[in-house]
Amino acid sequence: MKKTLFASSAMALAATATFADVNIGNPMAVTGPIPDLVAPMVQAVDLAAQNVNDQGGMFADGQAFNIIRADSGCDPTAAVDAVTKLINVNGVSGIIGPVCSGATIAQAESVSIPAGVVTLSVSASSPAITSMESGTDLVFRSAASDAYQGVALAELAIANGINEIAVSYANDDYNAAIAAVFADAFAAAGGTITANEAHEPSKASYRSEVATLGAGSDNLALFAYYGSGGITLMRNALETGAFTTFIGADGMLSDELIEQIGAENLGTATFTTSASDPSTDAFGAWQAIAEAAGVSASDPFVPNSYDATFMMALAIEKVGSDDRDAVAAALREIATAPGEVILPGEWEKAKAILAAGGDINYEGAAGNQDFDENGDVAGLFSKSTVVDGAWVAELIK
Repeated sequence: MKKTLFASSAMALAATATFADVNIGNPMAVTGPIPDLVAPMVQAVDLAAQNVNDQGGMFADGQAFNIIRADSGCDPTAAVDAVTKLINVNGVSGIIGPVCSGATIAQAESVSIPAGVVTLSVSASSPAITSMESGTDLVFRSAASDAYQGVALAELAIANGINEIAVSYANDDYNAAIAAVFADAFAAAGGTITANEAHEPSKASYRSEVATLGAGSDNLALFAYYGSGGITLMRNALETGAFTTFIGADGMLSDELIEQIGAENLGTATFTTSASDPSTDAFGAWQAIAEAAGVSASDPFVPNSYDATFMMALAIEKVGSDDRDAVAAALREIATAPGEVILPGEWEKAKAILAAGGDINYEGAAGNQDFDENGDVAGLFSKSTVVDGAWVAELIK
């Protein structure tokens, strides 16, 4: 997934010092433990902004929809600093991102919620986000909670004949949360957890952890970011022969894992992630747009990144201004029936309907984007395995 980011018109505008249009903050983790996963997500954000601007821009006078990027680094402290600047200095009307759960939680609690600014995350999936708002209705996400993915992974493991397993998880908000959901669901389904241990990210070696974990099982559920310990831990497990089967979630799903570990060593590895249904009209519309722009349509959280950006623009267009206070309610309204269905890329159509006082219902590239009372969406999940040297995904739920 080592792709070159393209410079959209929104990015070019974001590089200037003065803004007079609609400005949205985008604190993506362009550095940190998962840069290759994030690169196409950034492209999708910029592509959505480009679609808006190419089809008439915002409001009757065609204001530009600007993406002002910052680097949250998949780090809570960096996210707080980035969003503080975006809100207090750049004066953004909303936040699209961050990517990682810990960064999303930290900035929301410390910055965006107190400031009354909506956060619409593209991929933060920790179950803790569901209940963190305390009734503020200011945190949304376009990807499903790991409260569902952890269960889907446990069911997949049981279905594949795995009845006992060791669990290792990185000590951070995302990986600890999904590991807990997985372990509970696996045990509830009749499986046995032989070990369940946290590991610290970015260590040079995990041989001692692997030896302890491998004492009771040949199967490992690994919850980690590939770039901050996940690859090293998996390599140590293979070097010592501690495990023969590996499962896990999207933090490990990267081409770099194949490059570093070798496709020949990943024949028994399966990782899940949020997914889209390729048979829907919405995904078909998105795929055509993405392929024309050279964006990977099906990479993890790439459709979600497009959806989040497009929905933020639709919500602001419905309000008729970039007033922060009205965006949250509008987000729910533009993504929920009744209303004329709007597919990815159909900005001009949506703008005309809203201008005439009509209602719209955005159907996303990543699936239905109806927000529940907690700002969450339901989702589909896929399992990815290595076939002929590359990841191949298949829907599981």
